[in-house]
Amino acid sequence: MLPIGGEAPDFELPDQHGRLVKLSQFKGRCVVLFFYPRDFSPGCTREACLFRDAYLDLSRQGIVVVGVSRDPPPRHASFASRHGLPYYLLSDTDGRVCRAYGASRFLGILTWRITYVIDKDGTIRHAKSSMFDVEGHVREAIEALRRAGCLNDK
Repeated sequence: MLPIGGEAPDFELPDQHGRLVKLSQFKGRCVVLFFYPRDFSPGCTREACLFRDAYLDLSRQGIVVVGVSRDPPPRHASFASRHGLPYYLLSDTDGRVCRAYGASRFLGILTWRITYVIDKDGTIRHAKSSMFDVEGHVREAIEALRRAGCLNDK
């Protein structure tokens, strides 16, 4: 995993619609960046839907949610459509970004499940790595957003 307090490496990947998205385009906004193994798998679907359920409150405060896996854009588009996912799903088919963020491989085959909270200046404020604590990824990201001053519960 990347260290807390370090700068989040910039990258550019296609989203579920094939449009290129750059992390640096969100400078000035807080970002939840989560890496997950595979679209449609039970744990990944649960995690994606939990972020979906929190998305309205997060987006109203300018927070960006971005999911990354090695699945191609058409698979992301189908996943997003089936589950009503309103945020970016980025396709890292060659694994370059997953490697840069320490999410390259679990058991040699799957992308590791890691969630980062990045503040408005591009600094990593929180990181969680756990393949199986799906709910914890979302819960801890929301707590980290509060601590970072990104989320106001008023």
